[in-house]
Amino acid sequence: MIAIFYFIVMSFLKFYWWIVIANVIISWLIAFNVLNTNNAFVYNVLDFTYRLTDPILNKIRRFLPNLGAFDISPIILLVLIEALNIFMFKYIYPYT
Repeated sequence: MIAIFYFIVMSFLKFYWWIVIANVIISWLIAFNVLNTNNAFVYNVLDFTYRLTDPILNKIRRFLPNLGAFDISPIILLVLIEALNIFMFKYIYPYT
């Protein structure tokens, strides 16, 4: 039972890690006018990634100082995801 839980949580964390990376890359491409948000596909992908990442990123942003144009909250979220991966591998994986 623990192995199934471990597999599901690790899969979800890896999926969420890729969603955060996609959100960062798409927002950069939009900021540099490579992608246009008037395109329906681009808008839907951006909306999907924002809906999945913004609730957690907004909670992280509340604790960060204002750095102007720099947003380091995705980096902190990725570090937290990796720390959770390491914690689960070290303490839960041996019991599976």
